[in-house]
Amino acid sequence: MPDYTLMAEQMRSLAESEPLWLPVLANASALLNEALPDLNWVGFYLRDPGDGSLVLGPFQGKTACIRIAEGRGVCGTAAAKDEIQLVPDVHKFPGHIACDSASNSEIVLPVHSAGGNGETGRPGIAAVLDIDSPLYNRFSEEDRDGLAKIVRVIEECADFSTWYAL
Repeated sequence: MPDYTLMAEQMRSLAESEPLWLPVLANASALLNEALPDLNWVGFYLRDPGDGSLVLGPFQGKTACIRIAEGRGVCGTAAAKDEIQLVPDVHKFPGHIACDSASNSEIVLPVHSAGGNGETGRPGIAAVLDIDSPLYNRFSEEDRDGLAKIVRVIEECADFSTWYAL
């Protein structure tokens, strides 16, 4: 089992000196790709503040879908519901988007911006962390909890106030 506490500490040391979201997410995808076995894609989709769709961000893996509509597929569902999606078999997920036919299981975690959204006062979703595996049932509750620690570090450190920064 990966040491998620150590990975969260590593993520904090990578992120706390430079809060701009782009390098934070780039390093997060590299860290997770190196530390977790049996993955074929790990990266982020950023929420477009204009229409709520998800746009491809930093990642490790094969080419990917560029834009995902809100509520569509595992990523769009995670963003729309603001809930972690742990999917043991993506082929059984309604509306699954097959960007890579080798993917068989997936976990997607919402990433919130530090600032509140004007309507609810709660932090808004800035991105989702998407991790795919060629193995069925690759992700466990321990992975879910451990990855949530890493996402919390990203939420605390990354500045998403300028969506199209750089």
